[in-house]
Amino acid sequence: MTLATSQELRGSLAPYESYPLHGLLTRASQRFGNKTAVIDGDRRFTYRQVGAHSDRLAAALAGMGVVKGDRVAILAPNCVEFVISFFGILKAGAVVSTVNSGYREREIAHQLNDSGAETLIVHEALKPVADLARDDVRGLKREIVISSDSSNSSSFWGLLESAPDAPPNVTIDPMNDLAALPYSSGTTGLSKGVMLTHYNLASNVRQFVSRKDEDASLTENDIILTHLPLFHIYGMNVLMNGAIGTGATQVMMGRFDMDEFLGLMSGHGVTVLFTVPPVGLGLTQYPAVRDTDLSALRVGFFGAAPLSEDMQLRIQDALATPIIQGYGMTEASPVTHADFMEPHLIKPGSIGPAMPDTEAKVVDVETGENELTPNEIGELVVRGPQVMKGYYNNEAATAETLTEDGWLHTGDIVRMDEDGYVWVLDRKKELIKYKGFQVPPAELEGVLLEHPGISDAAVIGKEDLESGEIPKAFVVANPGADLSADDVMSFVAGKVATFKHVREVEFMDAIPKNPSGKILRRTLIERERERV
Repeated sequence: MTLATSQELRGSLAPYESYPLHGLLTRASQRFGNKTAVIDGDRRFTYRQVGAHSDRLAAALAGMGVVKGDRVAILAPNCVEFVISFFGILKAGAVVSTVNSGYREREIAHQLNDSGAETLIVHEALKPVADLARDDVRGLKREIVISSDSSNSSSFWGLLESAPDAPPNVTIDPMNDLAALPYSSGTTGLSKGVMLTHYNLASNVRQFVSRKDEDASLTENDIILTHLPLFHIYGMNVLMNGAIGTGATQVMMGRFDMDEFLGLMSGHGVTVLFTVPPVGLGLTQYPAVRDTDLSALRVGFFGAAPLSEDMQLRIQDALATPIIQGYGMTEASPVTHADFMEPHLIKPGSIGPAMPDTEAKVVDVETGENELTPNEIGELVVRGPQVMKGYYNNEAATAETLTEDGWLHTGDIVRMDEDGYVWVLDRKKELIKYKGFQVPPAELEGVLLEHPGISDAAVIGKEDLESGEIPKAFVVANPGADLSADDVMSFVAGKVATFKHVREVEFMDAIPKNPSGKILRRTLIERERERV
């Protein structure tokens, strides 16, 4: 799909303004000062209050020695303090590295070490696991704990109470300076830092909220339920920054519970729902949905994993509101594609055409260079102002993913029709998508091989109606080892985040490999599919 075709469907938004990402909050504070920005339980914060609190945090960080370019990590569930921290870090000129709140200590330590974070803002509920990670973290100098008690002057709210009103004066180069360093799983090993500039993220907010199809865009009158984790790029830049960029109101939700989810939707009159396929599936099966007042809802937007046409229409029937799909990845800030809401333009099952000023094409899987014709199956590659600068301290991985002329290889196998609409079919990469989260098989294989009773192992994604895919382990036990499937699953569960847990185990005599020793996961995947 050429850029010209994308502009015909979407309309160009060029030229893109170059400004620091925290300008989103500064502008919203000026324009919507007394309007409620965040509802967090029984706490409500106006845009002016969020802006003032983030100013004070920036001043406090500067007073602690944080300077431009420093990495500051956030380890917290969805809460207003996360929003304040995110923008306070940016206003201090530092770079935000958001840590998955489900991580175990080894995963936290890896990200803190790899990113070079010297400061950690951690919620009191997650402090125990952060403390366990500290022994393996090299450069961490300071920790700020989010707690309700402000009497401790070094706590989050204690710091804000004593900090100056004005943030430090820091000059930002939006095109080149990093705003965020979230971590994305690769096909091998541990996750990699994705370098996203202020320009990347701000451009993607504009691409998403300023679309030609206004009915599907956020406005200042919207209320959204922020139940997707803010550490994830979807929650961070689509929900949080999208809401702040338009003056919408966010309702925070921490741990997901369907009854609470429906209660918040109904009680606050949520107008736009951003969510993921597992939640959609639950909504089609949960009886209480029929008795819940969702009349304020005008559109549901699904991302993070593809929906079939059938499931998309089933969710639409359950919610009695239009349902559309989008597509993105951390490396693209994240949104590159989204469908329309207009009945004559929507194509169920599709992720839609490319966003404004985003080029997309399908290339052959073998070379990754030859552009294919409509409806031929190949790898999706994209280019636009939202595409990352590269992977932090990982030139090899950057070169594999990003071409010299700016094309981002998504690793997803798709087909694109004559109108530029895209259907996601499979993944070139071997990442497992469990409820929208990326699970790298190689990481789990490394964990499995730490078990004294396991001599070899391979992990694949097994199709699952509820979760999309579940990690399934194929295990070769050592001779004489007394090892059950439950033993294997419990061992892994003690070492990784919940979404990475192995959900099924099969014992084998040998793992299929090629002559060079590479695991033939495709062989295992095909064998699994033949059993269905």
